[in-house]
Amino acid sequence: MMDVSVWIWVGFIAFVLAMLAIDLGVFNRKAHAPSMREAGMWTVVWVTLAAIFAGVIFLWEGHDAGMQFVTGYLIEYSLSVDNIFVFVLLFGAFRVPPAYQHRVLFWGILGALIMRGAMIILGAALLERFEWIIYVFGAFLVYSGLKLIFQGDEEEEVHPEGNLLVRIVRRFLPVAQDYHGERFLVRQGGKLMITPLLIVLLIVESTDLIFAVDSIPAIFAVTRDPFLVFTSNVFAILGLRSLYFLLANVVGKFYYLRHALSVILTFVGIKMLWPEITVLLTGEAHHISIGLSLSVILGALALAVLASFIRARRQPAEPDAPADAPAEPVLHG
Repeated sequence: MMDVSVWIWVGFIAFVLAMLAIDLGVFNRKAHAPSMREAGMWTVVWVTLAAIFAGVIFLWEGHDAGMQFVTGYLIEYSLSVDNIFVFVLLFGAFRVPPAYQHRVLFWGILGALIMRGAMIILGAALLERFEWIIYVFGAFLVYSGLKLIFQGDEEEEVHPEGNLLVRIVRRFLPVAQDYHGERFLVRQGGKLMITPLLIVLLIVESTDLIFAVDSIPAIFAVTRDPFLVFTSNVFAILGLRSLYFLLANVVGKFYYLRHALSVILTFVGIKMLWPEITVLLTGEAHHISIGLSLSVILGALALAVLASFIRARRQPAEPDAPADAPAEPVLHG
């Protein structure tokens, strides 16, 4: 475990909040759909910051801690890409205007940071008290990975009416019929109402919670250090919004990305279970090295991208969807 003082924790969280404030308060004060150039620039910024932080960890705590951070970051970043598929479907189902999608993702990611922080604290406490729970995490990840493989390329669907959080909110507050700019709440006829944009935000938050059930146990396979777990999660999530705007129009072309994610989840689950398996087989515990883990993750992603590129080159181009889709939300109050 790294010897991290309270002030380092406070300093890191302050840095993250400052970056988010600069993002929303300076560069995105006005609602707009980020261009590919802008999204690419921010993606480079977040990845560069993560690389710099990894360098600090290497210098501060040495090779092992640095490799743990890099591997954890790549796991979280690759798994977070799966969120993009859901965001594309969600924004399409609600016909969210591109200018407002950034605001939804900003607050969604801020909420995700808080939720994941709480889950990491809980996970670390459980592992410290109940060592055997690491094998439960491992078995769950193997199950999730295999489920993703057999799920294939079937398109996900968004069912807002079945979302528990949405049902609870709608029980107490009526939903406005139309979007009201970037606003989540609006008062009409003296009555407080939530806008469809808030419904979308709630689904984004609940979706991330579901994804976190996979990703948080996955990173505990790499490191038990709460600081490394938290910081690798934070950097991966911070880069998700810009990555969405960079890949939203082409994410469907990554045909084999789900296969790579399923391999990563299954491998990480096996990594958790491997010491127990080797004890049963040889009477001695063996561990899968961080270097091998990093190679498997990078190799799976590289093969998925290469295979997707080859398939896209061989497949005839499909006509583009109309760009002037109606902006009215699907869900009415």
